[in-house]
Formats: sequence, C-alpha cells, structure tokens
Amino acid sequence: LADATWTTFRIATLGSLLGALLALPLGVLTARNLGAPQPLRLVAKSALDVSRAIHTLVFGIVLVGIVGLGPTAGILAIAFHSMGTYGKLFAESIETLDMAAINAVRAVGASPTQVFFNAVWPAVLPQFVSSHLYVWEFNIRDSTILGLIGAGGLGLLITEATALFQWGRLATVLIVIVLLVVGFDALSRRIRKALA
Repeated sequence: LADATWTTFRIATLGSLLGALLALPLGVLTARNLGAPQPLRLVAKSALDVSRAIHTLVFGIVLVGIVGLGPTAGILAIAFHSMGTYGKLFAESIETLDMAAINAVRAVGASPTQVFFNAVWPAVLPQFVSSHLYVWEFNIRDSTILGLIGAGGLGLLITEATALFQWGRLATVLIVIVLLVVGFDALSRRIRKALA
C-alpha cells in the first residue's frame, strides 16, 4: 500500500512538473500583451486547447498502448493534459500584468528573453506557483484513476480489490486516497497562504 501510494504521488508530481515546463513557453506565446507573432500565438493556443480538451484518462489509454504498462504512461498522460490547464493559467497571469514595467524594460533595449526574466517572471512567479499547486492537487486525484488502466499506483490496487471482491481491502485503499488528497490539499493551502 505504501509503495502504491508513493507511485501515485510520483506520477502526479512528475507529470505536473513536466506539464508546467511544457506549458510555460506556450503560455508566454499565447499571452496577447507580450506581442508574439500571430502564427506562433495561434499554434500555441491550439496546442493548449487540444491538450485541455482531451481527458487524462484518454491520454492514459493511448499512452499505455504506446509506452506500455507502468508509471511512465501515467506521468505522460498527466503532463499532456495538465499542459493545457497550466498554459491557460500562465497566459492569463501574464495578461493581467501592468505593461508599464514591461515597456520600461523594452525601452532600454532589452531582448525578449531579458524582458521576460527581468519584468515578466518576477511579477508572475507567485501566481505561477499558486497555479502549479492547484493543478498538482487535481493531478493527485487523477493519478489514482490512471492506475485503473495499468499505470500503477493505488488505482491498480482498486482494480485488484474489486476483481477479487475484497471489499475490506478496497475500503482501505479508498481511505488512503482520501487521506492523501486531504493531506495534500491542506499542505497546498498553507503554501498558497504563505505566498499571498
């Protein structure tokens, strides 16, 4: 049970991190106030929309067929679906920025990379962290479902318990899932409060 819980937590954590890393450049391109070229913005927005439209479970089924059973399929499924949510949240955070600071950095001849790291990144980092915790919390729950299709973790124990009609074992796994989600929810709430 402890090993399955750790696997579930790893799937959610690594998938969330990969999703956030993939979404960051797409979110920057999608943000209208940063003035990315229109074709690039449309491609980035389309990629985020498609990613968000396809459920984690669907990604999981496809990826289990491609990479095989195990946590790798779960991590990639979480990452590909989360990428769309992260990208949208990141773009919206950037679009709420005061453009005066960004224009001031541009006015001194800074490159787009310098503008991002000197004016955009420091201003949106607290919102990015808050968004990451929020999506990560959802992914903890999603990672338990992915075990049902062969990605490992607590979902695999649920499948085994129901197949063998072991209702006591199933109840134990469900209690662990509830405790995991509630514990992570409390932790993320405390971190978000500290950042506010």
